[in-house]
Amino acid sequence: MNGPLVQLIAGFSDRDFTAIFSALLVIVLLLLVCFPVHEFAHAFVATKLGDDTPRLMGRVTLNPLAHLDPFGSLLFLIGGFGWAKPVPVSIYRLNGNARTSAALVALAGPASNVIMAVLFATLYRFAAILFPLSNTLLAGMVFQALSTAVFLNMILALFNLIPIPPLDGSRVLAALLPDQSARFMDQLERYGFMILILLVVAIPSLLGQLVTGPAVDITRLLLGF
Repeated sequence: MNGPLVQLIAGFSDRDFTAIFSALLVIVLLLLVCFPVHEFAHAFVATKLGDDTPRLMGRVTLNPLAHLDPFGSLLFLIGGFGWAKPVPVSIYRLNGNARTSAALVALAGPASNVIMAVLFATLYRFAAILFPLSNTLLAGMVFQALSTAVFLNMILALFNLIPIPPLDGSRVLAALLPDQSARFMDQLERYGFMILILLVVAIPSLLGQLVTGPAVDITRLLLGF
């Protein structure tokens, strides 16, 4: 699995402008938009629910430097799979039921990506009305940028909803399970990252069925294809 940096280098080698633009677009959108907004949403909701840990750690910001994990970003650039720095949250400082509030904090990340996907899709449809028959290079770049933004945000939203720790879906599932099962989810978290890597590397088709395929379908629906 090649990441966008590998594709960028290949594009320069082949003098393929389309490949170069596509790779740069993915890098900019994911590292400077999708990841930071996703983590900011976690931090913002946690703060609103009473936990000031994200604020004290400087995470209630859209500054990408506050959210990007160096190793996770490098792995994404090379291998196409990566992550941002998780927002630190003390669930027992959250107002209300701890697990329910933690689930709301967890849902904020994927929800922010869905909202961005809808916003970018709206811009795409608006641009399509303004330039319905345009074949210019600039128009093509705008349409590609907007459609890629929709797709990447849906990928990030759906991937994070997988109920495997430390992904956001595990927090949501824990809030729905009985206490004993929820405690098992807590214990599973120490192995969650290894399980996740194993799934991505060993069973990529499963990831395609759970994430990529649905993301493509939703993207086409949002864009009106």
